[in-house]
Amino acid sequence: MFKKDITPGAKSKVKSSVQRAIRSKVLETYPLLTPHIDEILPKKSQLEVLKLPDRVTLYLLPPTSTTPHPTPLFYQHMDDPLTPHLRLVHSFPHCFPRLRIDRGAIRFVLSGATLMAPGLTSTGGRIPDPAKGEEELEEGRVVVIEAEGKENACLVGRLRMGTGEIREKGKGVVIDEGHFLGDGLWRLVFD
Repeated sequence: MFKKDITPGAKSKVKSSVQRAIRSKVLETYPLLTPHIDEILPKKSQLEVLKLPDRVTLYLLPPTSTTPHPTPLFYQHMDDPLTPHLRLVHSFPHCFPRLRIDRGAIRFVLSGATLMAPGLTSTGGRIPDPAKGEEELEEGRVVVIEAEGKENACLVGRLRMGTGEIREKGKGVVIDEGHFLGDGLWRLVFD
């Protein structure tokens, strides 16, 4: 979706009623963000929306005295769920469901390729294990993909199959579209 450079469209302010709805939707979708929600979406701050190609909407916090540039928070493709921008994920890494890919899959993910199940099920990869009390993730859930041996997340996207199915089959497409480090959304200039 964001493999090429993006030309931003119109930027506008979000009405306060819409901003409240976005805030409640974020808390509903990502409950671990609850302690940080006032830092992410301050009540007194005016949220901005930036239209991108392919019917993608990007939500931004405007520049402040401490941040000279707008801060990207979430993007949404048509009626899909709100997906966090990688800059937000790097600020609050433990507030999102996470999977880990092995070292061999890193270069493919960073070039925008489809994430396949063997990158998660082989040695070095990690998916939630219900035997250890971890929650299974269902199809359609937004997840953060970390890389083996790396500190920051490298991909955010929606699961095409649940983690139980990934573990069972061991092959197939896991995430086909997402926001990865170095893509057009990551390099987008907001000025």
